[in-house]
Amino acid sequence: MILDKTSTAPNNGTPHLAPSLPLLMIGAIGVVYGDIGTSPLYAIKEVFAGTHPLPADKDHIFGVLSLVFWSLMLVISGKYLSLLMRADNKGQGGSLGLLALASSVTQKTWLGPIVVILGISAGALFYGDSMITPAVSVLSAVEGLEVALPGLESYIIPITLVVLVIFFFFQSHGSAVVGRLFGPVMIVWFFAIGVVGIFNIIKAPEILSAVNPWYAIHFFVHYKMTAFLALGSVVLVLTGGEALYADMGHFGIQPIRRSWFILVLPGLVLNYFGQGALLLTNPAAVENPFFLMVPKWAVLPMVGLATFATVIASQAVVTGAYSITRQAMQLGFLPRMATIHTSESESGQIYIPFVNWLLMVAVIALVLGFQSSTNLAAAYGIAVTGTMLIASIQLTVVMFGLWKWNPWIAGFIGGFFIIIDLAYFAANMTKLTHGGWFPLAIGVAIVIFLTTWKKGRELLFARRAEDAMPVDTFLASLNPNVTRVPGTSVFLSGTIEGVPHALLHNLKHNRVVHERVVFLTVVTEEVPHVSEQDRLEVQHLGRRFYRFILRYGYLDETDIPAALKAATRLNFEFNDMETSFFLGRETIMPSRRPGMALWREHLFAWMMRSATSAMDFFKLPPNRVVELGTQVEI
Repeated sequence: MILDKTSTAPNNGTPHLAPSLPLLMIGAIGVVYGDIGTSPLYAIKEVFAGTHPLPADKDHIFGVLSLVFWSLMLVISGKYLSLLMRADNKGQGGSLGLLALASSVTQKTWLGPIVVILGISAGALFYGDSMITPAVSVLSAVEGLEVALPGLESYIIPITLVVLVIFFFFQSHGSAVVGRLFGPVMIVWFFAIGVVGIFNIIKAPEILSAVNPWYAIHFFVHYKMTAFLALGSVVLVLTGGEALYADMGHFGIQPIRRSWFILVLPGLVLNYFGQGALLLTNPAAVENPFFLMVPKWAVLPMVGLATFATVIASQAVVTGAYSITRQAMQLGFLPRMATIHTSESESGQIYIPFVNWLLMVAVIALVLGFQSSTNLAAAYGIAVTGTMLIASIQLTVVMFGLWKWNPWIAGFIGGFFIIIDLAYFAANMTKLTHGGWFPLAIGVAIVIFLTTWKKGRELLFARRAEDAMPVDTFLASLNPNVTRVPGTSVFLSGTIEGVPHALLHNLKHNRVVHERVVFLTVVTEEVPHVSEQDRLEVQHLGRRFYRFILRYGYLDETDIPAALKAATRLNFEFNDMETSFFLGRETIMPSRRPGMALWREHLFAWMMRSATSAMDFFKLPPNRVVELGTQVEI
């Protein structure tokens, strides 16, 4: 019953009082930086002991650390914090927000479909990221037991699974209480890894000279293919970078930027250089440089802190999966799913059971299938680099079309970041047979689901339109002596044209019409929020028939009864006990008519059957709802 629309509603955005900057910074440190903050657990280890291991000699260590430093500076500080955060959609970021901006300037061009597919692909790859992040993060933290308590290697997988199962079962309770702990815990984490890094740097201070970009250039000039393959592991230091942009609407640009430069970046750089210093003095430490750089007495506490930090990192991506699923539902790319709000004050804190249990099964399968963080890291990079590359392409479109930058400047900046991301993506494609196939397979499957639902709905609306009766024709043909029963009937319709089929069925079988009849359509705009004063539009059709159009942003909660109560300002009163809601429930009949492949039509029919009822999704009172079924051939 949601109508997709690409136009932008006027006067969007609802201003709200923001907490103080320090509190927002603490929140950003806890939520935004959890993923990238736990990368030191496995990134350097993967470079020197992973799928394409490098020798731990001075040339390679200095070259890798220089690549790490400049990757953080160029990609995170440069692209994400300086450029992408300028591309906000009414204060919101993320792949769908960027898609809306890019689509606004390419919609009627040959680039339009390409931009849409890229945006959908970025969202699809995020689901792969949401599966791999909890698995690789928690597993890499628990693997510290090999250093802290040798002999417990056989317990690593069971402990990891227990932590992950508890984590996913806890999701239904919401993250509001735990969220207040996220910031302080991650502040301790960044401080701890930075201090440990400093102690190791003191033992080999020459490692600091790796900030010189010459070492990265020298690395590529002299080692070529080895350096190229190293990019596939170096990119792991950037995992979670997309969260900076995706969560900007929750915390704002300044808190995220300041947190990065004041605490997060120094903590990460000190730890990475500390691991490099350790490898200079002890090349055998490639086995697990993060935990081997920690004093023996502190290894076990660090394992505990790391496990807590990785759970926080996992929370960020799982919450992101809920959020992107809701956005996809609102924009018409996924069927309705049961959504539970876990906070009375924060609309963004949601829990989607189907997504939660699907992620849990996938994460458990990943841990059991890959067995180690090294194996999982090989699968990790493709999802990350694919998302980064798509973001750079969309950003270039925005710079050219929306910001109207000088073509030479926009072309240089966009081309520069696209080349960097292409290099990272190509390097990770060499890991395709080492697990890299997994996020690609997940991404392809998600894209099929998203595009099938979108196309299927378009076909469904087209079939309805073929049989639709114009409102004027209906009103002219309506018998003036038809029985008008007391009360108001609300007929939900997926389009803003014609008469809803549910009304025609009701009139045919029950031969009555309510005193007041409302055709109601919910429209999702490609903006995050629609203000209350712009939410409802009322059209008088005649003979006490009305058309209501409810507009929501893709981050707004759809609550039809609440919206109808607000209609009093338009002199339109609704009595709950005298209002009935009529829903049409279509049964899809796949056919060989032009439209989609037959197997996709069967998939769409299954998705329709599996969708949550419109009654639950729109929060309609169950005792006031009447469903009328019909068969539709597509």
